[in-house]
Amino acid sequence: MITLPILIPFASIILLLLFKNIVFKRFISITATLLLLVSSIYLLNIVHVQGIQVMHVGNWPAPMGIPLVIDMFSAIMLVMSGIIGICISIFSTSNVGRQRELYHFHPLFNALLLGVNGAFITGDIFNLFVWFEVMLMASFCLLVLGNEKAQLEGAIKYITLSLLSSFFFIAGIGLIYGETGTLNMADLARIIKEDNSMLMNTSAMLFFIAFGIKAAMFPFFYWLPASYHTPPVAVSALFAGLLTKVGVYGLIRSFTLFFIHNTSFWHTLLLVTAGATMLIGVLMAASQNDIRRILSFHIISQIGYMIMGLGIFTPLGIAGAIYFIFHNVMAKTNTFLVAGILNHLKGSYHLKTLRGVYNERPLVALLFFIPAMALAGLPPLSGFFGKFLLVKAGLESQQYVISFFALLVSIITLFSMIKIWNKAFWQEDQNTPTAKTKLSIALALPCIVLASLSIALGIGASFFIDLTTIAAEQLLNPDHYIKAILGGATP
Repeated sequence: MITLPILIPFASIILLLLFKNIVFKRFISITATLLLLVSSIYLLNIVHVQGIQVMHVGNWPAPMGIPLVIDMFSAIMLVMSGIIGICISIFSTSNVGRQRELYHFHPLFNALLLGVNGAFITGDIFNLFVWFEVMLMASFCLLVLGNEKAQLEGAIKYITLSLLSSFFFIAGIGLIYGETGTLNMADLARIIKEDNSMLMNTSAMLFFIAFGIKAAMFPFFYWLPASYHTPPVAVSALFAGLLTKVGVYGLIRSFTLFFIHNTSFWHTLLLVTAGATMLIGVLMAASQNDIRRILSFHIISQIGYMIMGLGIFTPLGIAGAIYFIFHNVMAKTNTFLVAGILNHLKGSYHLKTLRGVYNERPLVALLFFIPAMALAGLPPLSGFFGKFLLVKAGLESQQYVISFFALLVSIITLFSMIKIWNKAFWQEDQNTPTAKTKLSIALALPCIVLASLSIALGIGASFFIDLTTIAAEQLLNPDHYIKAILGGATP
């Protein structure tokens, strides 16, 4: 069962390459992502009941072999990946275009899910690098698929920064391997737990920069708004939902498992970076007039909240960060998908040309309003509880400055969302009415599902917070992770 998150997309890639018929491709892709979601929920339940699950590939005992490990944090991220996968696979059937579907959109989409899921469950830092590269290759091909000028310009910036990130990552891995002789994460945690040497700090900084670029943290974020608005919105939504979160996953995993020395420096750096990421991202979003660029800068801003929880480094802070990741992926993906619907209906993403959507399409207006207000942090939606946990954790740990920034950025986020609502939905359209464009179920259904999840995460916050609290406790007590892999028993 542990291998299913990577075997399902891998098998679907092979099947998709065997068929040229678009209907078959769509069916295989949707079926594969549905199976991925079901298996991820099943694995989450197993981890919740039985504890951390480990598989040693090739039956080589750790630390000699490559372990696949699913703890509560990994399981939550896998479920998140499955939800986004099924929503994008359905939405893409009416968005990416037949030409892109013929030119292997579906295999590339599943290859990206393969890389993302592999990164979530590997217990080996070199294989984490390998899965990152699988994800990078698939995302680069998806970004340029269609060969439009804007896509190619955005792809150059994206691939340049991504390769630079990979360089820092592999350099950090090389330093660690040269010092410890192991790449197994649990073994590294055992060996370098108290190692405060210059070499370990250098490795930690290289990891910080590498994952910071992938997560679009300040000051490494400029590639994101320059590239995420160029491909079809189904691809933009996929990137917005998953790619940066894999970078955040890498930061949380490494700085709770083996880079746990010199905490005063690293946690301060993380908090300063989080505050700058929040504030600069939201201020730049407020100055934009293209919906996709507004939402792209908000991706950056929201990353700051996730890093804030890691910097606070308490059970409540880590639990809040994980809850916020899950909430943000649902809401952010949904806002991008609704932006795609607006373009489908009105032929534009620019606020100057979008008017009167509320009167013409009240359902579309509602589908935007729910995730937009969730991102702004209004109760009883999911974003309120995510921000509440993080601010509460900040106040309890006497981190008053970052808590203030979190509240301030939430207010500015609300301003940005009201700006979109007022111009695109609320203002009357003065142009001559045109025939209504048909809104297919393939476009509406994913948005309805994601909006419902934003509501459910808020109404059922207690249940979800319990899961993220378990994940936080496992992360802050790495002995559980170490024992599960090296001790051969699940705690």
